[in-house]
Amino acid sequence: MSDNPDRPLVLTVPGLDNSGPDHWQSLWEQRHAGCFRVQLGQWDKPHRNSWVNQLNLAVRAVEGPVLLAAHSLGCHAVAAWAQMDPDAASLVAGALLVAPPEVDFFPLDVRVAAFSPTASAVLPFPAILVASRNDPYCAQPAARVLARMWGARFVDAGALGHINAESGLGDWREGWDLLTGLQPAPDNRTGGQPSQNPSLPKL
Repeated sequence: MSDNPDRPLVLTVPGLDNSGPDHWQSLWEQRHAGCFRVQLGQWDKPHRNSWVNQLNLAVRAVEGPVLLAAHSLGCHAVAAWAQMDPDAASLVAGALLVAPPEVDFFPLDVRVAAFSPTASAVLPFPAILVASRNDPYCAQPAARVLARMWGARFVDAGALGHINAESGLGDWREGWDLLTGLQPAPDNRTGGQPSQNPSLPKL
């Protein structure tokens, strides 16, 4: 599928254990031009500073603002990076944050506690947080608290579990529409135009 060349580059930010071939992030990367994965590394044993540094390198490798499409623990990586980087507002056009897990209080998987305490600053760019009503990693009321904390618009996804490959979403067109709806009008962008032939570092 060919995308609008004026659209900001999309960087997907997976969570714990990375996203497999049937995950909507993987399908977006296959089907949309200008959509690339941030290779955070240490997928099975995440380290916050390492993930934040890798995300920073990937975002700064792009000429012009990007759209971030984060899933699960990747949402916390985006929030932590944005809180630390004073240039985040000019580097990111918007972020879609999908199914962030609970990391502070009795997390379902103890490995995500590496991102505790949760970054609490309001995101300096437009964001949408999508959460399911039956996500085992985070109850929806807690997800709503995260949305308010981060200044993100909240979207109720219904009962979709962890909004991953097991949710049976395919390439999740609704999510793609939410993400691309965050892109600014061309004359309102900061930071110049995105590269037509982006080259991300091998992280």
